[in-house]
Amino acid sequence: MIDERDRIIIEMLTKDARTPFTEIAKVLGISETAVRKRVKALEEAGIIKGYTVKVDPAKLGYSLVSITGVDTRPEKIFEVANKLKEFDFVKELYLTSGDHMIMAEIWAKDGEDLADIISNKIGKIDGVVKVCPAIILEKLK
Repeated sequence: MIDERDRIIIEMLTKDARTPFTEIAKVLGISETAVRKRVKALEEAGIIKGYTVKVDPAKLGYSLVSITGVDTRPEKIFEVANKLKEFDFVKELYLTSGDHMIMAEIWAKDGEDLADIISNKIGKIDGVVKVCPAIILEKLK
């Protein structure tokens, strides 16, 4: 079980994965070694799965980010999902129980690029029956 100190460690690392263990130790009033041991235990338990870098898609030339719903024939859902995982323009991919069977975060250079992705790449995967992009206008959180 995790305790309040573990929760604070997780919160601090979620905000900034590069937070020095010495800084976390000061906040918690424990040693850096104790923080290191706690982080290692959280990693070994699978609670902390990894560390990532957040990038700004626009600064890499992707002016459109779309959360795209993909509906498939039921027997093709896993086949379609595996195919979507192969595309570099798909940055996140989820199986869902909501309005769409699959949700994908797609980065596109512009509207023409997004249209090409939807029509000529996703739309042509065997089993896809509907593609519903929702362009992100502004990220709030």
